[in-house]
Amino acid sequence: MKHPSDGSTVCALKGTSETRQTYQVVACYCGEARSESSKWLPVTPGRLRQPDLAPFAPMPKTSAKLLIIDDDDVVRASLAAYLEDSGFSVLQASNGLQGIQIFEQENPDLVVCDLRMPQMGGLELIRQVTAIAPQTPVIVVSGAGVMSDAVEALRLGAADYLIKPLEDLAVLEHSVRRALDRARLLTENQVYREKLEKANRELEASLHLLQEDQDAGRQVQMNMLPITPWSIDAFKFAHQIIPSLYLSGDFVDYFRVDERRVAFYLADVSGHGASSAFITVLLKFMTTRLLFESKRGGTLPEFKPSDVLGHINRGLISCKLGKHVTMVGGVIDEESGKLTYAVGGHLPLPVLYSEGQAHYLEGRGLPVGLFNEATYQDHEIDLPESFSLTMLSDGILDLLPGDTLKEKEAVLPELVKTAGGSLDGLQQVFELATLGEMPDDIALLVLSRNLE
Repeated sequence: MKHPSDGSTVCALKGTSETRQTYQVVACYCGEARSESSKWLPVTPGRLRQPDLAPFAPMPKTSAKLLIIDDDDVVRASLAAYLEDSGFSVLQASNGLQGIQIFEQENPDLVVCDLRMPQMGGLELIRQVTAIAPQTPVIVVSGAGVMSDAVEALRLGAADYLIKPLEDLAVLEHSVRRALDRARLLTENQVYREKLEKANRELEASLHLLQEDQDAGRQVQMNMLPITPWSIDAFKFAHQIIPSLYLSGDFVDYFRVDERRVAFYLADVSGHGASSAFITVLLKFMTTRLLFESKRGGTLPEFKPSDVLGHINRGLISCKLGKHVTMVGGVIDEESGKLTYAVGGHLPLPVLYSEGQAHYLEGRGLPVGLFNEATYQDHEIDLPESFSLTMLSDGILDLLPGDTLKEKEAVLPELVKTAGGSLDGLQQVFELATLGEMPDDIALLVLSRNLE
């Protein structure tokens, strides 16, 4: 009868008419009959059991190429036949010198060799194979069971040492597969390590490029900042910016509008780092362009703080950068001594210090760059003859005692008072010189006149 899966013929050779009959089963493959160990299989009449043909299934082929080097033709042929039946591709050499030649030509995945061979011994062969291809495993199968030879072979890099005669060639097959698996893992690890090293080199190059970009960005940002301190007539401006990252999203500027007016602002861009720092460049550009238009009698000849904030608000929204800014800005009229200022969602509010007292200025407004309909209000005060006006970004709140914003804001005027309203005093009070890593940028801008 035909086997249902592979078409092999199964023949019942012996049988009787007894209730339990005995059959000898022979499996025929490709016209060649093989007996399954001549086993006698008891069966029940009418229900002949299918024999287990798994033992006769051919071993799966592998891509591994083996080189067997042995001067004993019988042993070499026996090992080669068994390993070929196990699915390997096998090359043969009768001595070490021939083996090295074949090894260099064919580049096998594994070498099986004897130790005692003419022209080149096994130990020398291991040395040369290891020198040519360190990743190729070598298995020694030797009839000389000398411990010193085994130790030396393993020291030279042999993957295993087996002693002839091999009663069970499955031991050799197991050793071969284990050595190939280990070599494969080592190769994969080497490839992975090389890829990792390449990725690290690329990462270092990218980091170096990023560092160069940040250095350039930082230099640009520093060059955009005004000099500090800066004195103009009786007024003095001073600032300090401490970025939480390499670049800062906080920015300050002060400049002369015309012969009698001086303008200033402090801006805190949402977020941190390079993306926020780019917005400060845009702010500088917007205010500079606005100043130019003001000087030539353009659309905003008065350069009012509320109009400046409104102009920046519309510009940021039109750019669609996904960033907004909190700002406080003002214009000082030197002739009248008046300060006109506007607030765009900024906290903490400016702190005015005069005659030993400190308090917040009034003001409110929406953040700049969020709402098209946002409008801003100008506030006007007469500046004292001796005063300082301290403006801070919200990063300073992280340095203040208290659990809530209200508690922190209550402390700030007292700290400004303790500092005497000066930038140097604030640096000491807040211990800015010894700050570690900060979660947010910190900016300080102090405007003063006749401050003792």
